[in-house]
Amino acid sequence: MTHKLADLPAVHEIIDSETGKLCVSRYGHDATLKAAREAIDALRGQVLCGGEAPGSRVEAARAVSAAMEAALAAADQTRMRRVFNLTGTVLHTNLGRAVYAEAAVQAATTAMRHPLALEYDLDGGQRGQRDDAVQALVAEITGAEDACVVNNNASAVLLVLAALAANREAVVSRGELIEIGGSFRMPEIMAGAGAILREVGTTNRTHLRDYEAAIGPDTALFLKVHTSNYKVVGFTKAVEGAELAALAKKSGIPLVDDLGSGVLVDLSRWGLTRERTVQEALDEGADLVTFSGDKLLGGPQAGFIAGRRDLVRACASHPLKRALRLDKVRLAALEATLKLYRDPETLATRLPTLHMLARGVEALRALADEIAPALAEILAPDFSVEIAECQSQVGSGALPLDTIPSLALRIPAGSQADRLASAFRQLPIPVIGRIEKGALLLDLRCLDDIAGFRAQLSSLHHIIR
Repeated sequence: MTHKLADLPAVHEIIDSETGKLCVSRYGHDATLKAAREAIDALRGQVLCGGEAPGSRVEAARAVSAAMEAALAAADQTRMRRVFNLTGTVLHTNLGRAVYAEAAVQAATTAMRHPLALEYDLDGGQRGQRDDAVQALVAEITGAEDACVVNNNASAVLLVLAALAANREAVVSRGELIEIGGSFRMPEIMAGAGAILREVGTTNRTHLRDYEAAIGPDTALFLKVHTSNYKVVGFTKAVEGAELAALAKKSGIPLVDDLGSGVLVDLSRWGLTRERTVQEALDEGADLVTFSGDKLLGGPQAGFIAGRRDLVRACASHPLKRALRLDKVRLAALEATLKLYRDPETLATRLPTLHMLARGVEALRALADEIAPALAEILAPDFSVEIAECQSQVGSGALPLDTIPSLALRIPAGSQADRLASAFRQLPIPVIGRIEKGALLLDLRCLDDIAGFRAQLSSLHHIIR
């Protein structure tokens, strides 16, 4: 035992080796030193427990160096790894929601690499406003008098309530007191903004007279909230935007319409379910509309406040606005994304979110026919692969009850389904599918990099076995 322990290398030997020097240059001296000590300690423990010992000091040094290098590489791997989203959920919140358009990627890259006129007026040579570029585009596309932008739609709602309804009442239908992912609850957002919640109607039925009865000296605004992740069906009644807008105008009380997803075009032209657009909400008479940037709009995470100039300015000048503002990278990407909406005819080819949503089953079938045989050959004889019809969904609370016909590579696995799904997640670019009725489904709707996907499939053979 003693002579085996004597064969263990000293820390300085590992650090001074070629592998050690390479690790120091790549990961730093302190991290390499710590990894070397841990690798030596692990090998010492193995020897003391009667495990396999190295045959010589050279072999021991080689084993320690390899363990050190592997540990450093694993620790250095980013948590924000690229994945293949084959879940069938296009706007998957846990996988980053919308994929940027190429124009947005280029704009964001420029913003990261170079100084830019973020808050600088090039014409006047003096300080400008951060939201100017985006504000003009939102106004152009939606017809809003003015607009400002914050870091997500929850922030937009929070800022509106803080600026317009602090210590006063915001009137909301009980059927619209939503809770969405991450425990975002409308009553708690209102409390955080200092607004007083005034509920009207019931869970399933709210009438215009309920809003009328709620009007009093402390009424600051009416708030209409899009029920983004559920639908109340059956014996129901909700007050439409135009009807509530008429009451708001008559009463001199602002109407804020929280649309959530932020649709700027009629989706039905691509065969998708029609969703109320920002333009329609404003045309119906909403004084302010709030909506997201990274859902159906297809851009980076952002929240918009658009509508009446005086109300937008009140929000933009509130102290919270600075705390919720966007950085230069997202602003640049957002500007580039909004510019795509100037040409709706090319939107489905230039905006990844819309492209994925609008992909037809026949296009997916050609993709499945190309990939399925190669995957089947790698998984055989343990698993088989079949092409199966399935349903995709939009995700992130958009069109919650609607599904889109799709195709998936279905791999029946029974009790091995979790192990198989784990193997796909261990690929160099992890593949995220979904398990359904004892089978792993790889929905092809969001697969864009076909070559990259196929190139790494051979690794499955070693992972599974």
